[in-house]
Amino acid sequence: MDPARFTRVDATTWRVEPSGTMRVPAIIYADENLIQDMDDKVLEQAANVARLPGIVQASYVMPDAHWGYGFPIGGVAAFDPDRGGVISAGGVGFDISCGVRTMLTGLSAADILPVQKQLADSLFRQIPAGVGSESAIALDPAEMEAMLAQGAHWAVARGWGEMRDFERIEEQGRMAGARPDCVSDRAKERQRREMGTLGSGNHYLEVQAVAEIFDTTVAGVFGLAKDDVVVTIHCGSRGLGHQIGTEFLKEMVVTAEQAGIDLPDRELACAPINSEVGQRYLGAMRAAINCALANREILGHYVRRIFAHFFPNNDLRLLFDVSHNTCKVERHLVDGKRRDLFVHRKGATRAFGPDHESLPAALRPVGQPVLIGGSMGTGSYILVGEATSETKAFSSACHGAGRALSRHAALKRWSGRKIVDDLASQGILIRSPSTRGVAEEAPGAYKDVGAVVAAAEHAGLARRVARLRPLVCIKG
Repeated sequence: MDPARFTRVDATTWRVEPSGTMRVPAIIYADENLIQDMDDKVLEQAANVARLPGIVQASYVMPDAHWGYGFPIGGVAAFDPDRGGVISAGGVGFDISCGVRTMLTGLSAADILPVQKQLADSLFRQIPAGVGSESAIALDPAEMEAMLAQGAHWAVARGWGEMRDFERIEEQGRMAGARPDCVSDRAKERQRREMGTLGSGNHYLEVQAVAEIFDTTVAGVFGLAKDDVVVTIHCGSRGLGHQIGTEFLKEMVVTAEQAGIDLPDRELACAPINSEVGQRYLGAMRAAINCALANREILGHYVRRIFAHFFPNNDLRLLFDVSHNTCKVERHLVDGKRRDLFVHRKGATRAFGPDHESLPAALRPVGQPVLIGGSMGTGSYILVGEATSETKAFSSACHGAGRALSRHAALKRWSGRKIVDDLASQGILIRSPSTRGVAEEAPGAYKDVGAVVAAAEHAGLARRVARLRPLVCIKG
């Protein structure tokens, strides 16, 4: 995008004033290079979001943003139900509650290297990954209902996880207000054999070493030191979430028209929050959040079991588990008053600052861990939420590097087999059922994650704590 199309507020803040039917401005957080590399569709989509009824303050765009379905990926928008606010399935995305979980192993890189290959093979063999991957867990109708209502608590009750994890999971592992009855039979059937699976696309499980510490105080609170090994899991609600998104987007096109909402783009299909369709979508979406929380809890259990084989008596503790495709009711300061808003984050991570009431006591003095995924062969980052993020973007930050090239373009440019070999020569072991999937997710297909997190820090969204380098990557 041409920076001349914006008003530059500071080095990492760009503003588009309301025009036409825009109700609020669009604000993009990025440095000059990042904004120049963004697709023009990002601006168009951010401006379209700013036209939706009941939007509050601004339509926000994170530094890793790229073109998405309706909303840009990396988009944040909050809606007030008392001002005709809407809920948009496109503003949540198809992979509802896709998120990241990071676990502390208590091990060092030196501990891992002697068994790196065997560990990679074991993780790949025991954790289902790839398109249509299924697990040994099969849910009957009663178990499906329980899982959708109880989230990670359901998983732990059945032996897949630990109760101590709950305080380190958003919503303490269970999203209130879930309505399994609003989830279609088709969505439930798609999920029947997909619990405890990674899926495909940009989902992964990585064994990572801490390469650099930026903030020793916060790193100490998080339990991180240089050369420590962590395990990071990135996945969501699998086929169930995708089916919910598909079904409600079709229904919301009709609902929006009936409500007199003039959609600038059909992909922005939405429904008034207080409408019957809006409430059904919220119930189904919250059930999908519970599905994702349960899924990551099961995957975390598998990781603990595999590590215990190589490192008996080792104790893996959860640092944090947070989603980046959700709509949550949160209380935020608007025009000097605290108000309950429906905050859409699509490819954007919640980033609560210090002293937020939802954080566990051990983390409250410093703020929420913000988990930022890189790509195969590049670093990932752990950030911490800043107090300034509240007014900047409803306590939100970027969620990853963000794509620079489409999957189709990546396939034309890279060979999956060569990427695997090249990364192995750098000490990074890739395991994937699909060389095509590896090519689609080539490191070069993504933006510079270092530049993305630096821009997020400069903008006051979240602050860098540690950089992680990959040792093993299980790729869907």
